[in-house]
Amino acid sequence: MPELLLELFSEEVPARMQRKAADDLRQLVTDALVAEGLVYEGARGFATPRRLALSVQGLPGRQPDRREERKGPRVGAPEKAIEGFLGSLGGLTLNDCETREDKKGAYYVAVIERPGRAAEEIVAELVPDVIRKFPWPKSMRWGTGDLRWVRPLHSILCVFDGETVPLEIAGIVSGRTTYGHRFMAPEPLEAARLDDYEPALKAARVVLDSQERAEAIRNGARNLAFAQSLELIEDEALIAENAGLAEWPVTLMGRFDEAFLAVPPEVIVTALKAHQKCFALNDPDRTAPFGGAALSNRYILVSNLEARDGGRKIVEGNDRVIAARLSDARFFWDTDRATPLQEMTGALAAVRFHEELGSMAQKVARVETLAGEIAGAIGADPEKAMLAARLCKADLVSGMVGEFPELQGLMGRYYALEQGIDAEVADAVAEHYRPQGPSDALPLSAVAQAVAIADKLDTLVGFWAIGEKPTGSKDPYALRRAALGIIRIVLEGGLRLRLLPLATAHEGVPAGEGGRDALAADLLDFFADRLKVYLRDQGARHDLIDAVFALGGQDDLLMIVRRVEALGRFLETEDGANLLAGVKRAGNILRIEEKKDGRSHDGAPDPALFAQDEERALASAIDEAETRAADAVAAEDFEAAMAAIATLRSPVDAFFDAVTVNADDEALRDNRLRLLSRIRAATRAVAEFSRIEG
Repeated sequence: MPELLLELFSEEVPARMQRKAADDLRQLVTDALVAEGLVYEGARGFATPRRLALSVQGLPGRQPDRREERKGPRVGAPEKAIEGFLGSLGGLTLNDCETREDKKGAYYVAVIERPGRAAEEIVAELVPDVIRKFPWPKSMRWGTGDLRWVRPLHSILCVFDGETVPLEIAGIVSGRTTYGHRFMAPEPLEAARLDDYEPALKAARVVLDSQERAEAIRNGARNLAFAQSLELIEDEALIAENAGLAEWPVTLMGRFDEAFLAVPPEVIVTALKAHQKCFALNDPDRTAPFGGAALSNRYILVSNLEARDGGRKIVEGNDRVIAARLSDARFFWDTDRATPLQEMTGALAAVRFHEELGSMAQKVARVETLAGEIAGAIGADPEKAMLAARLCKADLVSGMVGEFPELQGLMGRYYALEQGIDAEVADAVAEHYRPQGPSDALPLSAVAQAVAIADKLDTLVGFWAIGEKPTGSKDPYALRRAALGIIRIVLEGGLRLRLLPLATAHEGVPAGEGGRDALAADLLDFFADRLKVYLRDQGARHDLIDAVFALGGQDDLLMIVRRVEALGRFLETEDGANLLAGVKRAGNILRIEEKKDGRSHDGAPDPALFAQDEERALASAIDEAETRAADAVAAEDFEAAMAAIATLRSPVDAFFDAVTVNADDEALRDNRLRLLSRIRAATRAVAEFSRIEG
């Protein structure tokens, strides 16, 4: 079967855009082919810094013939309706249409036979359309043309079944020519299929497959490190970025002055990575001045060419740049340490947190108060938590964090330790930003947990108060992540914490339109939604979470989860499933009868009106189960509460088997409906059963 080979050759495409661009090209072209009836066997997309490429294998040489029927207006319809229908048919007349009949009468049908076109012709039409509509995050125009592409587009290789597909866009005419490495083999090459194209590029010092380039970088860096008895600090994101920067990656080793190792290792690693895309190395034979692994003064860089001098000049040039970067970092380190962390906090008054929520200093004051309250609730030292909260944002005004924002918190920890501040407080300063994603580590100590929760909860309450809630896919302040962070800290840390009182009493932010109680209740609903997402990922049923939240006042996340877990286990038993059916039956009857009567049937039934033994047995069982369940819930023993509720199964079944609820005697009927409402009330000790599916 023929193959389509397409290459879009341009100036350097940013590394971060390449993978998605290759996927987009494959998806857009293959979707367009399939829409034309050209079904293919397989497709592969590629990206290098200077080209996007696509190979579509097993493509038929010709589009199948197609027969299309279009239903038209009724026979005898107004002339304008018929003219409009014929106008859409491209030259057919009414004599070319068939007349068919259905239940409503006769109508016109146009049968259009479309002979299949050559695949080459279709490709020539769709490729320019794909190029013009390509979804780059950012694009540009160049010269005098109006074509937009991520960088200036130079050439288009488009070959189908060995033949060039003629097309033109913005003055660029397609062909079968491509180009090798910009410096090592810039001469033009010709290719007609992937089996020719990929080897030809490799011979011209271009590795087409990004995974192959990444593997070459990974192995090259490891081998260089191993040869010097050093250890590579693995960084897959950095490997991928370098694979997007080099068409022919060559790994080299550089070095910097050992004196720079007096700077914290994270600073050196960040400076190497952020500015020069270089890999840091650990030296197992050195002792780390700050604890943990010790860095080497060697590093790995990735070049995009094989230099004749073995890369000596490349390394020398890179060493000079690295030395300048590290000199800056050492300057910031020395300068920042001259100012006590407590003094840095004074500058936070000039840092705006949010226009309506005040300065960063005001946020810190709120977090300090909240951290003290939370620490007292979760068994942490309130004094340490409040000190950590007071200092947790101070490094934002340091020179180092100004240069490397990704080191915020971490530098605060170093500065705190340098000034002799308690290690637990220093760790809390670094860890209060955690977790920053679903897979990020959690704060370890109770003090750090208290500050992390306080920081996130203050943000949530504040943005809720000013109406800046997440909507749809928009969450510019990462409030979903903040809520999920609190959920993870509480659940994975096994913390008992009530959110409603904290949110209701949190001062220093606006109360919101409906008052603080309404704000806290709405925020709790948001936590419920986030909790559903969190538990759903772990296999929990969302309806069980709804059933627990529907009880109202549920703001202790740990207890909610334990209640949901107990409820799930209970419903998996035969007693649980049968009782759920009975409770739902009772609920359905009550809903119908209460709607019919226009009033509620809540309230205690009158024992004197019980006419059958099954009514007496059910009432007695409810009294006993309700008491036992309430005691168990008070003791937070949800398994025991479920066991107490489970005792209702037999009397409920017996009641429905033997008793007619809608008795002719109105007093009897009303008493029996009140008995059903007791079933509903009793089960609410553990969950709102009406919210449970199935």
